[in-house]
Amino acid sequence: MALLTAAQIEHYRRSGWLVMDELFDDSLAAIRSEVTAISEWGDDGEWMHHFEMTDFGRRLARTENFVPFSPLLSQLLRGGPIRDVAGELLGEEALLYKEKINYKMVGGAGFSPHQDKPAYPFVEQVLSVMVAIDDSTEENGCLFVASEQHHRLWPQDERGCLNAESVAELIWQPVELRAGQTLFFHALTPHRSGPNTSAADRRALYPTYNGISEGDLRDAYYAAKHEAFLAPESSDRVRLSLIGDFEGRPA
Repeated sequence: MALLTAAQIEHYRRSGWLVMDELFDDSLAAIRSEVTAISEWGDDGEWMHHFEMTDFGRRLARTENFVPFSPLLSQLLRGGPIRDVAGELLGEEALLYKEKINYKMVGGAGFSPHQDKPAYPFVEQVLSVMVAIDDSTEENGCLFVASEQHHRLWPQDERGCLNAESVAELIWQPVELRAGQTLFFHALTPHRSGPNTSAADRRALYPTYNGISEGDLRDAYYAAKHEAFLAPESSDRVRLSLIGDFEGRPA
């Protein structure tokens, strides 16, 4: 059964993004509890924790590759309505390409204007998703998007982010989300986010999907990322991605 209306699909195709209300089989409270538990996992597993230095000390910035070790989030991202909506937007059954939790603790840094596609090897058609675990506001660093600009790769700088001329040309609008809402956005939709200047931490779950016609690429993605991260950091920013979009300081 289709979960999207024709109007919603048209909005996504035109703008490059779509917001939907809660798409959970489990309660938001249960998902929040699981995210909190994951944040407390040690560094002795196959998952990946990334940290940043803030004005309030060393803080967790991201966890990824956690689905194999979390039955609740595996079901949420691999077998639930979120994946089904992703498939409707991709035009075929969706497979999980990668997943991450961005914590954006108090004082946590934002992300430079970029498109996701340059950070995603092995795949052509890919869809990014943000599930708000807590309210996402301008004060705590919500996403800003540039609508109707997802039909090409914009000129980039040396970090794989949008260059200054592209950033100045685009019109940016905030997409604030209530906890439980989900933002679907094209991997070429330009987006950015600011730091968390509020008094509370703000977490978001980010699954990414590709169409089944391109195959199951998740293992290949994480193998490539592990290989890339073996090289020592040589930047004044924390390395979270295969591009240099994160603005956080090394911890």
